[in-house]
Amino acid sequence: MSQTTPQHPAHTDDPEYAANLRRATLASSVGSALEYFDFALYGLASALIFNGLFFSYLPPELGVVAALASFGVGFLARPLGGLFFGTLGDRLGRKWVLVVTILLMGGATTLIGLLPTFETIGIWAPILLTLLRLLQGFGAGAEQAGATVLMAEYSPVKRRGFFTSLPFIGIQLGTLMAALVFSLLSSLPDEVFLGWAWRVPFLASFVLILVALFIRLRLRETPTFVELEKHEQIAERPIREIFTRGLPGVVVGIGLRMAENGGSYMFQTLALSFATTTAAVTVDGSLAAWGVTIGSLIGMGTIPLTGHLSDRFGRRAVYRFGALFMLVYAFPAWWALQLGSAPLVIAVVAIGIGVGVNSMLGPQCAMLPELFGNRHRYLGVAMAREISAVLAGGLAGVLGAYLLAVSDGDWLLPAIYMATLALITTASTFLVPETRGRDLLRYEDAVRISGDETGDAHTKPEPARV
Repeated sequence: MSQTTPQHPAHTDDPEYAANLRRATLASSVGSALEYFDFALYGLASALIFNGLFFSYLPPELGVVAALASFGVGFLARPLGGLFFGTLGDRLGRKWVLVVTILLMGGATTLIGLLPTFETIGIWAPILLTLLRLLQGFGAGAEQAGATVLMAEYSPVKRRGFFTSLPFIGIQLGTLMAALVFSLLSSLPDEVFLGWAWRVPFLASFVLILVALFIRLRLRETPTFVELEKHEQIAERPIREIFTRGLPGVVVGIGLRMAENGGSYMFQTLALSFATTTAAVTVDGSLAAWGVTIGSLIGMGTIPLTGHLSDRFGRRAVYRFGALFMLVYAFPAWWALQLGSAPLVIAVVAIGIGVGVNSMLGPQCAMLPELFGNRHRYLGVAMAREISAVLAGGLAGVLGAYLLAVSDGDWLLPAIYMATLALITTASTFLVPETRGRDLLRYEDAVRISGDETGDAHTKPEPARV
């Protein structure tokens, strides 16, 4: 039966609330750092050493393909992990799901560091490696969604954009840590690096697990989920809700991420590959990779800045700026990449990541949770993030490489591809109402099915029936 409308939880400056906000920020930030440390670490190892360690039974060129394929299977597992853990997050609570995902994701990474190689156990080595990568992706499928929802539901309403963006600095930190550690270890003699040193960063993930676990176990459940429990309004079938009433929000969320996620992978992988192997005048790969590093450093400032600006000027305005920047930037960026100037390649990639991609990521941190009602928020954010990761990020490298192959390295086709992603995201910003300051206790989504009479964007309805 209908329940009375719950009131906002008390968001005051009392010490207990401030302590929980700090714990939520730390818990989310460490998880983000671990996820992207794992991601970048596995990606570097797949490209450089896993072909020889786990796929040595194949010819060298096929070994590289197999190693990169083992990296790619993690993307396939992410939507499944988002669906599974997102459902649990909406039924059991945000906190305990985040405890499980950090154990699963970090535990799989640590076990990779203990795996025997093909030389020791034969074909079981690549099989076990691929299984651990699947587990890694399965856990990661709900980690970022959980961190985003956790911070949105803990943050002060007027500064939600800024606070929810803070954990995403961990993304930049994790990427930088992996690149730095792997660079230092790869400078060792081959017999040392390939013998035992490559295992060190994988095993070091265990330290991050302990830190994140310690913080998350001390964290209290979010105020909005506590209100759901108090009023007995927890969704019994969040999957049914998200793929019926919540579907418009998922579709718009996917559209919002096309330029951000797809652009990120295009600059991190395809642009570097183009500049170092396909362009008319190629540059040294070790120099070109500095663009990603500098872009990550810029992002550590851009993400909280644009999150803060979205609190002042609205999520849509700041997000649309990032999408339009990417649209305008796409053609001169890809033209410049083929000129063969290392400083120019570094600048193009750094600006593309640091300004273009991350100026959308900042407001996105608050905007995605604000799109969904309280009963299926975790699952909604997870589905929007992970389906878009496959459609945008997962396809960016493959489709971009195909376009370059069929055009004999013509820079214009990947530029059109990037501009198309930016157009999709720009259009998506017109399909969602302004969500800044939205009440996260509400049960209806910001984007609703036509004819849904759960209330308009500025009124708070009676709670939905279970």
